[in-house]
Amino acid sequence: MTLVREAEPFQILLVEDSASDISMTREALRESRDVTEMNVVRDGVEAMDFLRGEGAFVGMPRPDLVLLDLNMPRMGGREVLSAMKADVSLMQIPVVVLSTSTADEDIRESYRLHANAYVSKPVALDDFITAVGAVQQFWMETARRPGATH
Repeated sequence: MTLVREAEPFQILLVEDSASDISMTREALRESRDVTEMNVVRDGVEAMDFLRGEGAFVGMPRPDLVLLDLNMPRMGGREVLSAMKADVSLMQIPVVVLSTSTADEDIRESYRLHANAYVSKPVALDDFITAVGAVQQFWMETARRPGATH
């Protein structure tokens, strides 16, 4: 008898303070047939607690990918990115900045802080779904990650 082990869900941490963007991201991931779980935190302080498994986030799964907004209350995306990439236990988690900003300075700063990609959020729902789906597909199916089995 051969046992088939079900694939572990691909874990995404969405760091986003906009309820509409959270909803659109959920919709985009729902359109995918891939096994994905998404956790959401609404600011950078919660993001760092989640990533470190502290406070209300003890025992939460380690994300395979972080989708990070830049402009948030309490602790912005730049600070989260800087803290993640300075922490040896977090630096290998891929981070895709998902921002409404198309400003060259934001893009340059994100890459300077070692973002793995920068995606400008499309306004139209269909375009947003396509963009998030492309990010998900790339990180799940194409990119090689430490410890991943594909």
